[in-house]
Amino acid sequence: MHNLKSNFDRIKPIIKESIETAPEYGYCVAQNSHYFGYKFHGVCSLNGGITSFDLSKANHADIQYLRDIEPYYADCLMLGDKAHLDSKYQLELFETRGIQLNTPMRSNQKNYRRQPALFRKVRKRIETLFSQLIDQFVIRVNYAKTFVGLATRILSKVTAFTLLQFLNSINNKPLNHIKHALV
Repeated sequence: MHNLKSNFDRIKPIIKESIETAPEYGYCVAQNSHYFGYKFHGVCSLNGGITSFDLSKANHADIQYLRDIEPYYADCLMLGDKAHLDSKYQLELFETRGIQLNTPMRSNQKNYRRQPALFRKVRKRIETLFSQLIDQFVIRVNYAKTFVGLATRILSKVTAFTLLQFLNSINNKPLNHIKHALV
């Protein structure tokens, strides 16, 4: 990883306006690959609507986003992914905010238990939402020249996605069948 970081200055990415907004190298466990850019973090409702989202540098820990939004949530159940397995933080969340954070366990963990079917169903709905943002709204492809431009483009794509979900809801169609929202 050290070699990747030393290449950062030679690449001169377009969005390297300042050190605070410059993209970084990260690692995606799900795809077993390194990448250069940002992470999209989101909180979704049970039916799959995005209620909160943010961008961070690719090398930031996923748990940091949860720490950032913690003050806005209380006395609720949140389903996280495997990046939120920190049991000490889960206990702290429950004791201070009443947030019960449920994450699927890794199969090689001690005392492995499969996540309940209802939680798996909701997680699948949320994963589908993110897949739709990637495939149908092409959220990974951006030609922004500034970080503000990138953030604006992502905001517009999330807003369009949410609008299609809203149109489905008022027409009594399945929320995440966004291709059929305007039919």
